[in-house]
Amino acid sequence: MKCPYCSFEATSVLESRATSDEIGIRRRRECDRCHKRFTTYERVGNIALKVIKRDGRKEDFDRSKLEKGIVKACWKRNIDAGTIESLIDQIEMKLLNRKSTEVKSNDIGNMVLTRLKKLDSIAYLRFASVYLELNSVTDFRQVVEDLILP
Repeated sequence: MKCPYCSFEATSVLESRATSDEIGIRRRRECDRCHKRFTTYERVGNIALKVIKRDGRKEDFDRSKLEKGIVKACWKRNIDAGTIESLIDQIEMKLLNRKSTEVKSNDIGNMVLTRLKKLDSIAYLRFASVYLELNSVTDFRQVVEDLILP
């Protein structure tokens, strides 16, 4: 593991424990050269999950794409990184626990919308505006009204 501060390749693990969701490992490390401390997270990689896009194409599930969309929606909102990470973990676990190894991108988008709606209405609107391809103020207004009047 390279030190994020000085890029030295030798670090010592000071502490290891399961993450709060118990699907990964949190490790507290210290660089052997600069002695700065940092935290790393390990989780299972290589998910054999295919995402079926709207146009029918299939591609490998990419957690970073999911994270990028959610982080953009939550930008400058009072939502801490741990909450966002937990939301992503929930969605990923739900996808992994499906019987099928293929999932429609719409299903993933709906999972995100459901969780953002409970978390933060502005983040929900931001994500919905892209995911639902809102093209007019009327479309946007309908989403806002659906948010206000469930």
